Amino acid sequence: MIPTVVWGTGNVGRAAIRAVEAHPALVLTAVIVHNPGKVGRDAGELAGLDRRLGVAATDDAAAVLAARPAAVVYAASGDVRPDDALTDITRAIAAGAVVVSPALYPLYDHRGAPPEFRDPVLAAVAEGGGSLFASGVDPGWGNDVLPLLLSGLGSTVDAIRCQEIFDYSTYDQPDSVRHLVGMGQPMDQEPMMLVPSVPTMVWGGQIRMMARALGVELDEIRETSERRALDTTVTTRTMGEFEAGTQGAIRFEVQGIVEGEPRIVIEHVTRIHPSCAPDWPTPPDGSGAHRVVIEGRPRIEVTVECSDEDDNRSAGGNATAVGRLVGAIDWLVEAEPGLYDALDVPLRPAVGKLGRKQP
Repeated sequence: MIPTVVWGTGNVGRAAIRAVEAHPALVLTAVIVHNPGKVGRDAGELAGLDRRLGVAATDDAAAVLAARPAAVVYAASGDVRPDDALTDITRAIAAGAVVVSPALYPLYDHRGAPPEFRDPVLAAVAEGGGSLFASGVDPGWGNDVLPLLLSGLGSTVDAIRCQEIFDYSTYDQPDSVRHLVGMGQPMDQEPMMLVPSVPTMVWGGQIRMMARALGVELDEIRETSERRALDTTVTTRTMGEFEAGTQGAIRFEVQGIVEGEPRIVIEHVTRIHPSCAPDWPTPPDGSGAHRVVIEGRPRIEVTVECSDEDDNRSAGGNATAVGRLVGAIDWLVEAEPGLYDALDVPLRPAVGKLGRKQP
């Protein structure tokens, strides 16, 4: 059994504890939290399980890393604290751990990552012999391994489009929804997510990885975006009220240009309420989905709907991102120390999990 730590117990961390507990090759040995109110609470309670796991949460990261765990699932957010997340992750790698995390978008495609992200990780690998695999859902498997797998079913491929189409009122992370994405903010205030170059920073790695896997050269990466205001004030179940006239939907594309044409495209269509921008693409049931369209012969379209935690689609997305990461730990433990991406790490069948009782 591989001793595994989960660091962070928010939306992603809850799913990470459940995934580690369910994995036949892993054993949960510690849970690190930042909130003093969570210290001492059982991991099973924090994960929303109906049983105790016998692992009490701690805020003493140094003590946990001093025990030299084999693996760390770093589930704390890196959206608004990338420097802190990078410091935490490199500490764990330097302690010899295999680290998997969705926290640092620039490292999803480590070959194209800025030196200020890549160099500290490589230094930690050299110091402690650990590894890092960073991935998620979008960015993540929804626009790297899934579209590449589907492209192999085509005789000809003209273009690849990866879409995330979501009602963000199901995404229980108000800071990200209101401030990074800009929902409920004035229309004359540009959200951080749409500041030029930010979409490419987040999703450009997947464009580059797909191009590399497909054997094509990119001319450039372009960005497009649109915003819509709410016609009426709406009240959401998880995040309260959003006023009429404020931002209610965004749509943007990160385009990989090949021979002058957008051939590899990642598109987001995000709403805070279904009434906003009804003419834009919608998910099958209104809540959320990931979709891949392979234009070519034959034309291939696959829509993936994931749900968890009382049928919540955002929780389902988090759980699949975690499943990809936690499922890679035993492979990474056997691999050489290093920095890995989605093209390096195989997506494998759920060996040993079929028919197991769910936690």
